[in-house]
Amino acid sequence: MSGLGNITKKEIRELLTPATFIPIIVVALIFATMGTSIQGLQEQSSEPPIIGIITEDNIGYGAMASTLLHKNAKSVFNSTSITDLHNGIEIVRQHEGVAVVIIPKNFTERIMQEQQGTIEVNWIMKGTGLMDSISSGALEVLLSYININLSKQLIEQNTTVNASFALSPTIRVETTSYKNRQFAGLSPNTIAGMLASQSMLIPLVMMMIIIMAGGIVITSMALEKENKTLETLLTLPVKRTSIVTGKIIAAAVIGLILAIIYMMGMQFYFKGFEVSGGVNLATYGLVLTTVDFLWIGISLFLALIAGLSLCMLLGTFAKNYKSAQTLTFPITMLALIPMFITMFADFDTLPLAVKVFTFAIPFSHPMMASRALLFDDYILVIGGIVYVGIFALITISIVVWVFKTDRLLTGTTKLKWIKRLKRQRF
Repeated sequence: MSGLGNITKKEIRELLTPATFIPIIVVALIFATMGTSIQGLQEQSSEPPIIGIITEDNIGYGAMASTLLHKNAKSVFNSTSITDLHNGIEIVRQHEGVAVVIIPKNFTERIMQEQQGTIEVNWIMKGTGLMDSISSGALEVLLSYININLSKQLIEQNTTVNASFALSPTIRVETTSYKNRQFAGLSPNTIAGMLASQSMLIPLVMMMIIIMAGGIVITSMALEKENKTLETLLTLPVKRTSIVTGKIIAAAVIGLILAIIYMMGMQFYFKGFEVSGGVNLATYGLVLTTVDFLWIGISLFLALIAGLSLCMLLGTFAKNYKSAQTLTFPITMLALIPMFITMFADFDTLPLAVKVFTFAIPFSHPMMASRALLFDDYILVIGGIVYVGIFALITISIVVWVFKTDRLLTGTTKLKWIKRLKRQRF
């Protein structure tokens, strides 16, 4: 038992290091911040949708539909004239609402003639993430509820009414406004579904590349220490800057090859999804050009360089192959977190704290690039490229400094001072 206890204590001492626990503590704090922000979004989504209502038909079924809208939604604009539509959209947008609903003047007349009454919905889209479409989904449920109540009313008043008409007495005419573009015939949920097919693969591929390449860099540094090859390398008459530069260039070549393979595959992938759900994306200008692919490639390449440099920095803390396995965890989390953020929320609609945090992670930018470029948001993409480039340079400089301090072999920066004292003594 004493031998077992000694071995257990030895293993615990080797694993119980700041390098093991600090990344986990940081990630726990990050998740706590994200959870608080997402909880706030969920509480906001449970509230009644904020809308504007234009009721041109104030009698019969039109009045009934308008009453249900006022009762189950928060109306910040009310009018009886379609000419007030533009003003209504601006007011609803200022109140961060989701749509302006119009009950046209012939709504009751058409239903009385057993023709579907038209409900016009002018959507105001906030973002393309899954969380961004919750409010619009609530309004869609309300419009379906109005349709059901009108069906009940029709069946109660006229038992001989046409069954197919009674089940669906209304029809929606939808127009969505998003980033100064008009999408006729599409709702926010439809647009978000179309874009999800295009924007989901990029975060997944980016995450896999970072995890695989980052793990290789960290474990290779650990194996060089464990096999004493790094010690031999550092004793050679080669500048530490050259050693770091060589490793970074090798990582850059690997990153470039991965980026090229990735972009070639993505071009074929996007061509396959130019028609999504029966809707031609090119009709609405939602297709990436060759220049857009170039921007995505640059963003991806710089993010890989930044990631591999960060992995090399973490690799300097690895004592052996076993400890290197724990150091891959923070890189994995830094790749996973922006992947989930970009899938569930749009960068423009994130809370400020989460937005700053997402922008600070270099892996986020290629994940956001394709969706941003679809809507000509070049400022976010170019700004992200500049930031990731600066991040990579700073990280590489820190790695060079670590190599110069001999921390890789001694765990301290005092070795050079000891060498100088020995030279002075002799």
